[in-house]
Amino acid sequence: MTEQMRKLLHLMLGCLCVLLAAIGAVLPVMPTTVFLILAAFFFTKGSPRLRQWLLDNPRIGPTIRDWEATGAIPRRIKLLSVSMMAGSFVLACFLDMHIALRVLHFALIAAGSAYVLSRPDA
Repeated sequence: MTEQMRKLLHLMLGCLCVLLAAIGAVLPVMPTTVFLILAAFFFTKGSPRLRQWLLDNPRIGPTIRDWEATGAIPRRIKLLSVSMMAGSFVLACFLDMHIALRVLHFALIAAGSAYVLSRPDA
C-alpha cells in the first residue's frame, strides 16, 4: 500500500468515526467520545488539519487531550458508563436468553466496567 493510499484510508476512517460520533450524540445506544478519540487517532496520519480542528473544539478537545495524555476518564463519565452497563444487564435479565448468553453478557460488562474504573480520573 502506498503512502498516499494509507493517508486516504486514515482520512476515511477518521471521517467515519466522526459520523458515528455524530450519530452517537443523538442515539443513546451509541458512544460519542470513543469515536471522537478514534477519529483524532486516524486524523493523525490522515489529516493533521482535521485532528487539530477536533483538538481545538472547546467541547471535545479537552476530553481527547486528557485521554491521549493520561488515559483519564472523568469520574462523572465513569459513573454514567458503569451505571448504563449495569442497567443494560438488568434489562437483559427480562429477556428470554440462553444462560450462556447471560454469562457472556455479564462477563463482558464486568470486563468493561473494570477497565473504565481502572482508568485515572480526569
